[in-house]
Amino acid sequence: MAEVHTDSLKQLIEELCRLPGVGARSAERIALYLLDAPSEKALHLAQAIRKLKTSIRNCDVCFNLTESELCSICSDDARDRSVICVVELPKDVMRIESTGAYKGLYHVLGGHIAPLDGIGPDKLNIDSLLKRARQPGVKEIILSMNPTVEGDGTALHIGSLLQSSGIKITRLARGLASGASLEFTNKDTITEAITGRQPLP
Repeated sequence: MAEVHTDSLKQLIEELCRLPGVGARSAERIALYLLDAPSEKALHLAQAIRKLKTSIRNCDVCFNLTESELCSICSDDARDRSVICVVELPKDVMRIESTGAYKGLYHVLGGHIAPLDGIGPDKLNIDSLLKRARQPGVKEIILSMNPTVEGDGTALHIGSLLQSSGIKITRLARGLASGASLEFTNKDTITEAITGRQPLP
């Protein structure tokens, strides 16, 4: 059977297939759409992707995504600086912010402890969290890791490190199902989990 795609089209389809949720048929459809689109429109997409990879960095304080030294949340004087919500990844910040239920600061760990994958506490942003927790005015740390084995283990580890700090340590209420991910949890459930957060055992 003859090859129906040119090398360039085939390469683009293969790259699109690597995106989450994009199968071979969808990738082919997107590639053909971009081929038929005006050059300016297609190049705008390419430029947006290039800017994404060259401009975005981690916030110097909380490790959230930003294009400057501080993210928009850390630089917002209206946020409650007495509370720090600890999450695994920047996408978790986006999900919690979408609820409008939380007005404090964040700290992004960069993942969770997973010894089998070679990810120990030293690979996460835990030391910087401990330094932030010692700053005057910090009264509560909310451990908002996903309710998975790894997330629970990470929360317990951080909780033990902060145990003698005198700071209130809480976890999201178990409105979140075991094994769930913040990324795929609806806003109402996340809101209930934040407002009903409980002290870490």
